[in-house]
Parts: sequence; C-alpha cells; structure tokens
Amino acid sequence: MEDYAVFRTPGTIHYGRKAFEKVGKETAARGKKALIISDKVIQSLGFISECENFLQKEKMESVVYLGVESEPTDKYVDEALELFEKEQCDTIISLGGGSCIDTAKAVAVVQTNGGYIGDYMGGKKLAEKSPVPHISIPTTAGTGSEATDATIITNTTNNVKMMIKQPAFMPDVAIVDPYLTVSSPPSVTAATGVDALSHAIEAYVSRRAQPMTDMLALSAMEKIVGSIKAAYEDGNNISAREAMALGSLQAGMAFTNASVCLVHGMSRPIGALFHVPHGFSNAMLLPAVLEFSKEASISRLADLGRFFQPNTSNLSDEKAADIAVEAVKNLCLELKIPNLKGWGIDQAAFETAISKMAGDALASGSPQNNPKVPSKQEIEELYLKCYDYKFTSENVVGS
Repeated sequence: MEDYAVFRTPGTIHYGRKAFEKVGKETAARGKKALIISDKVIQSLGFISECENFLQKEKMESVVYLGVESEPTDKYVDEALELFEKEQCDTIISLGGGSCIDTAKAVAVVQTNGGYIGDYMGGKKLAEKSPVPHISIPTTAGTGSEATDATIITNTTNNVKMMIKQPAFMPDVAIVDPYLTVSSPPSVTAATGVDALSHAIEAYVSRRAQPMTDMLALSAMEKIVGSIKAAYEDGNNISAREAMALGSLQAGMAFTNASVCLVHGMSRPIGALFHVPHGFSNAMLLPAVLEFSKEASISRLADLGRFFQPNTSNLSDEKAADIAVEAVKNLCLELKIPNLKGWGIDQAAFETAISKMAGDALASGSPQNNPKVPSKQEIEELYLKCYDYKFTSENVVGS
C-alpha cells in the first residue's frame, strides 16, 4: 500500500427495506424535473410508476428514458442526453441494473462537461464541472455501480467496452432497497450475486487494497457467501435479499477504491464482442482466474475459504485457499452458471477474437492490479480455458 489512500463514496446512502421511499425527497432537494433512466422490464414491474408517485408527492416533474436494452453503449448515452436537454431536466434518477446506472453516470457528466463520453477514457478529458445531480437506485444485487466512480460504456464504432473512472461519475445518492431485487429471476440472482462476490474478492486481493476497502470487502464476502444460495432458491426470502443487497453495496464501495483485477479486465471484451451481460461474464471467468491467481494471494484467499467453511480456523492458509477456489467452483455449479460454450458463443468466432480481447483486457489496466500480473499470452490461455470450463475440481491450471 502507498503512504496514503483515498476513499470515495456517494454523499448519501439509504439502504434497507423501504429505502426507495426516499427518492422523492432526495431528488426534490436537488432539482425540479428529473430524467428517469431505466428499461422496459423495470417499467413492466411497476417500479417506474412507483418512482413517479414518490416524485409527485414532492411536486417533482419527471420524464422517462427506456432505451437501455442491454450493456450500456454510447448510443444510449446520446439518446438519453438529447431527451434530458429537450425536456429541460435538472436531475437524473437511474432505476435498474448496472446498465441503467452506468448510462446515467455518463449522461450526468457529459451534460455539464461536453464532448463524447469516450473522451473521458483514460483521463484524456477531465470532468472539471460538477455533473448533473444523480440518484442511483439498483434493482439487482450485483454491480455495486450505485457506489462507484466508474462507468462502463461500449464504443459502438470499435466494439470496445470503455472503462471510464473519475470522481465526477460517483452518484450523489445511492438508494438500496432489497424489495426492488425480489423480482430478479434465479438466473439473474445467480449471475449478479457471483458478480458481487467477484467485486469483493478482487477488491480484497487487489494490489491497491487498503484498510478501508479490506473492511468492506471482508464484510461483503461474508454476507454474499452466507446468503446467495438462499436468495437464489427462494427469491421472496427478504432477509437473504437484504444481505445480498448490502453485500453488493459494500463490494461496490470496496472495489471502486481498491480497483478490480483480472476477472473484470477479461470480462469487458467478452461483453463488447459477444454481448454477454457483465454479471454473467464475470461469473464465467471467476473460478479459472482464482486458480491462476491463487499462489500469489494465498493468505487473502484463505480468509474467503473460511467464510465458506467456518470450522477451518485450524487449517493452514494453503488449505483454506484451496477451499476458497473449490467452493467458488462448486457455487457456480450449484447456481447453474454456464460457461462460454454453454452461453452459445461460437467457438471459431471466440478463438478468432482472443488476441484482440487479451489486448483490450490489458489496455483497460485492471489486470495490472491482479496479485499475479498476467502476460498477454497467459490471458489468451485463460480465455481458451474458460470457453469450455467445467466447474469441477478436475480443472487445475497447467493441466
């Protein structure tokens, strides 16, 4: 760790049952007319009308953008920004999964600072003006985007997922209500849950980890490990949903300050080229990447292993780390996480894209935070391994 560290969070966080009711007051404190960025699934669940009712109680006007259909793209940003300006809005509410939240972050920054969202990648353009006030409300327990200062937007011209990180992208308010996650189907609960677990693990093993992020990452891992199967098996288990929502929030706060690592570096190109949702691609990659990284992070993975098997305090770190890797693989198997082949990705097309994906992964900077920093060739080998990966103990790196 460096001599000092920086820790950023949203200015206000509401979390717990019925936290959604706070959206009206929080938005009214910042403006008079809100753009709600969401999608048609969220609309069909009635969450948008509920949000509008909360706003109306505070005499707030609102308009809705429902164009987010998949992973966020620069096209969605342009469309939402055009609607924001046409309707003379002054605040933004993101209501949905990480795609809605990331789109809103981009609109909030570009509206006041100008340019194309890709201009902000790598710090080439800095957001010097305050962004539009942004209230983020996740409806899944997974991305943690409500508490991060980064946005992932696909450049539709070159099919590259742009990882853009600056303080201005941090939402002003995060509202995390487990009731909003109850409608998530088992497959989404599984993928976003493993995504949240990967956030916590990567924040904990990251070369940029710090005491504040360690505290949150450990708490997140404990909550997610202890509740993910219950939430998957019974979506109406509100106690499990609550633990998952809080664990995802904590993981988000951890990784935005400690950075993610190899899993995320490799998952973004898969999403950009093969349109695999972010949560699923992270879950597909996590076990194999843990195997690859284990020898460089034994003591930290041992802590994870002891969450999966609490009665292992007498085991060596080496054995507890082995338990962690095996437990994550078994978890993916139990949650029916598909591999890349099972998702339906054509093998020839995937293998053709491996060199580009490995290069894009390294260019994102995330793999450099990994406890074991990979070469381009090692990333290419991991992509090949993950294509038809079987979540069983027979998969050993180097075999």
